[in-house]
Parts: sequence; structure tokens; C-alpha cells
Amino acid sequence: MKIFTAIIILFFILAACRSEGEAETTFEAIRLSPREAQDICHAQNNVLLLDVRSEAEFETFHLPGAVSLPHDEIETRAADMLPDKDRVIFVYCRAGNRSRVAADLLARMGYSRVYDIGGVNDWITE
Repeated sequence: MKIFTAIIILFFILAACRSEGEAETTFEAIRLSPREAQDICHAQNNVLLLDVRSEAEFETFHLPGAVSLPHDEIETRAADMLPDKDRVIFVYCRAGNRSRVAADLLARMGYSRVYDIGGVNDWITE
């Protein structure tokens, strides 16, 4: 049931991103709770987990399958590291501050399916 709910939530989120007007003018990423993000990650295998903490933080601990792109390198490295601007990208950091800034920056750069999932500190471990 959780997977079905996550799929429905993702469908409406993606539909809202594609609606005329607002998504093109606000350039803000959509916020998801860690629980919503986990449910969607379990239901889909094409979600990119983007860790925007420093390389040292990433090496200490990161979510399985995540890719590291420090928030202060997004403008210079995103085009090479993230060539598909329509891919679903879940951005996270330690507590949620850097992920919000990084996700909004990616949205302004034309990435259409960017979601801020907050901090790894809030990620629910099983």
C-alpha cells in the first residue's frame, strides 16, 4: 500500500511540475519528506540520489547509490555530471539547508524534476 501511495504522490508531483506557468517561473525544487522519498526510491529504480555535502562528509557516510556533487560545485560541474535535465533527482545534505539551496539552483539551471529531500540526519533507517 505504501508503494502505491508513493507512486500516486509522485504522479501528482510530476504532473504539477509539467503544468503551464508556475513551474517555469518559480524555479524552485519540490520538497519531499524523507518518508515520501524513501517510498518513491523503493518503488522506482531510476531516481538519482544527489549528495551535496562535501567530499569528506560523503566519504564518511552516504545513502546507498548516491552520487556526490558538493553544493559549491554545482554551477561548474552539473552539466557534465547530470546531462539529463529530465531525470528525477533527489537532493540531500546533512540537515537540509544545503539541499534546499542546491535543489533550487538545479531547478533554475533547467533541471525539471528536482526534489529536495532534506537532510540525511532525517533519513529513516531500517
